[in-house]
Amino acid sequence: MRIRFSLIATTACAALVAALASGCSAAKGPTPDGTWTPAGRTTVSSLTGAEGIASTADGALVHRGPGSIPLAVRGQGFQHVGDLDIARGSTFDAYERKGSGKMFLVTTAGGKRLEFRHALDRGELFNNSFVTVSPDGQWIVAGEFGAQKRLQVFPAPLLNTSTSPGANLPQAGQVTLDHVVDNIQGCDFFSAQRLLCTADQGDLLRLDLPHTLDGRKIDAAVTDLFTLPKVSKCSGAYEAEGIDYDTKTDTLRAGMLSPGLCKGSTVVFSFTWKAT
Repeated sequence: MRIRFSLIATTACAALVAALASGCSAAKGPTPDGTWTPAGRTTVSSLTGAEGIASTADGALVHRGPGSIPLAVRGQGFQHVGDLDIARGSTFDAYERKGSGKMFLVTTAGGKRLEFRHALDRGELFNNSFVTVSPDGQWIVAGEFGAQKRLQVFPAPLLNTSTSPGANLPQAGQVTLDHVVDNIQGCDFFSAQRLLCTADQGDLLRLDLPHTLDGRKIDAAVTDLFTLPKVSKCSGAYEAEGIDYDTKTDTLRAGMLSPGLCKGSTVVFSFTWKAT
């Protein structure tokens, strides 16, 4: 679950921008390098905003938290919702049920809810920390929890014609990371060959793919970009959560659950990207 940010003072801002720029090394694919610049923050209730964030086509923001779970879904035993995504007018939510399978809930633009369930494969954890849809709309990437060297790839529910709400959603492949990462909480596509992800304690990561997803196993080079600011009047452990990249405005947003007695607030930081 997730921080706070007024516009950073000149000295601190310069230091942070320098740190961000240092994380921009050569990419594998056609995605250009660039610089991330802090662009402010907002605070939302952790009850409805601690787990995820996504932007709609018109730029509006949609948040998720434990209080966002529909009663009908909670009644089925799904007690956790992860970081969401919005694609082609539909909203994609990632649900988990301890000791059982996963469920991806798709809500269409017209408000219809469709459940796509996945029975766990051998060795697969039940955690379903996030879902993000590939730019071509054919695949989703999801993640487990803990120290992992992989992400999971599934056909995109509803958008990929091979899927059906009444059938098991099979795992199509995996993204193999070049090193172990602890607790990836959310990812969003920056481009067809690059994802941006949050890891537990506030780290923002870049995952570069050698080619676009095709439903088979693929490797990813992981680069540490920067760490979200830890600004709270309370002390304790911070936890990064949802992430969203708005391709229309080149704006990255990432949430951080405040620690200790302040955990009722989640701070969403904004950064703008400019190619170099």
